[in-house]
Order: sequence, then structure tokens, then C-alpha cells
Amino acid sequence: QVQLVESGGGLVQPGGSLRLSCAASESIAGIYVMGWYRQGPGKQRELVAGITSGGTAAIQDWFKGRFTISRDNAANTISLQMNGLKPDDTGVYYCAGGYSGSYYEDAMEYWGKGTLVTVSS
Repeated sequence: QVQLVESGGGLVQPGGSLRLSCAASESIAGIYVMGWYRQGPGKQRELVAGITSGGTAAIQDWFKGRFTISRDNAANTISLQMNGLKPDDTGVYYCAGGYSGSYYEDAMEYWGKGTLVTVSS
């Protein structure tokens, strides 16, 4: 069972940046897709961005231009660079991985416990 541990969350002012990291306990090279999901206060969890083992990235339209996802199979990590943060970006950010090629939550095999991001002045 692969364990995923997120880090890098915290309190940031609007317009600021954070870089989230997700470290896996085992090799992620064989995990076809990995992604970042976000659950805002009182909201459902949603996909932020995903990336395949080959490095093909997909970012939800409303995050494009601000968020970038990356993956390092050798280091068993994925990252989410977040710039231009807004109060609406507040939430718990989860890392997940799966083998099916789908980013639907039910298709993800592994989940981290999340890291809290708070965007506030």
C-alpha cells in the first residue's frame, strides 16, 4: 500500500504563492496518474490538476495560468506550484494516485491526508 504525505500548506496572503509537495512511500513510476484535489470549506472535493507517469499534465480551466503541477518519478514526489492565490483557494489539498487513467475520485487508489491552505489577509 503506497502512503502519500502532503506538505507545504499554510497561511498566505492573497496574491501570494505556495508550493505543495506530495511524497510517496514507494515508487510512483508505475502509478499512471497522480493528482491534486481540493476541498474548500462547505464544498465538495474537486480535481485541481493531474499528471501522468509520462509527464502529461492536465489542469482545470479555472486554475490555468496560476497553478502548475509537476512530477518526479525518481524522487517519488509530485508538486503543485500555486501562484496568485485567492481567498477562494482556501481548502484542504489532497494528493492521490491511481492506475486506471481516470481522475475521478473513485478511480484513485491512494490518498494522502491533506494539507491545509488558508488564503487570507
